[in-house]
Amino acid sequence: MVNVLLIGIGTTTFSALKSLLAKCNVQGVVRNIDAESYADDPVVSLAEQAGIPIFSDTSQKQIKSLILQFQPDCVVVSSYNQILPPELIELSTFINVHYSPLPYYRGRANVNWAIINDEPCAAITIHKISPGLDEGNILFQQLIPIGLNDNVADIYNKLNQIQEENLQDTVIKTLNGYEGIPQNHTEATYCCTRLPEDGEINWSASTIAIDCLIRALVSPFPGAYTYFQGKKLLVWQAKPVDNPPLYVGRIPGRVIGRSKAEGFVDVLTGDGILRIWEVQFPGEQKTAPANIIKSVKSTLGLSKSDLLNRIQILEEQIIKLQENAK
Repeated sequence: MVNVLLIGIGTTTFSALKSLLAKCNVQGVVRNIDAESYADDPVVSLAEQAGIPIFSDTSQKQIKSLILQFQPDCVVVSSYNQILPPELIELSTFINVHYSPLPYYRGRANVNWAIINDEPCAAITIHKISPGLDEGNILFQQLIPIGLNDNVADIYNKLNQIQEENLQDTVIKTLNGYEGIPQNHTEATYCCTRLPEDGEINWSASTIAIDCLIRALVSPFPGAYTYFQGKKLLVWQAKPVDNPPLYVGRIPGRVIGRSKAEGFVDVLTGDGILRIWEVQFPGEQKTAPANIIKSVKSTLGLSKSDLLNRIQILEEQIIKLQENAK
């Protein structure tokens, strides 16, 4: 049985560990887990059941120390946020799990970007790690379709299942001499890191683009958001309205329909209508948007007048504070 060290900090690590446990001896799991979330982490629970130690220091120095200590046959990476240097990957056979159809979509947030870009497919690629970003030989690859209603959690669940079914055999096949297929680097495309603030909805965009953004950022990601009455409002569930009436007088973000009974509100986009089903003010419970938005005169998003009014209010408050301090 081959010895494996697993590195994983994200949601893909649980299925990676399940897969490896079937046919490999997992010597340890490197995972950034704090004391508060330790007991609730499924990776930690599975590792503890199997008697596998968890190492919460995910630094390259710690990884190097563990490799020298355990001398694993293979180091498997399933969700990590650093590029490993050549002097580290020379210490063992390194295999990475990447959720994109390499050489396309190298880099970060690949499943999110695939949905945002309205791609027809997502993918899992298992590849050897080389010094370049996601450039190593492809050992396994499988594409799956992205359905019109699929969100990022749905796609991750499907890809995690494929990883669970194929990672262990791919590792063993590689350690038995399989070199994989070289990537065509001239076809490579890249994705940058996404930040929570990148999720703001531009209501002037197309209905499809807004729908894709919302589906790409559902939990466990931070969520697409807009503003209502100056407060940030997360949008968790929405759907384009089929065959919408044609608005030749159009204010993107304007609410033009509301159902108190069903809870939805209809909002104008740059080219159609999006029906919103679930929203949330940060720190509050998720709810139907009709519980919050009461009027079809409402407009979602921040306008210049909103910002100017808020600046004016703040200036007046500062003046009062200065006067009171005299």
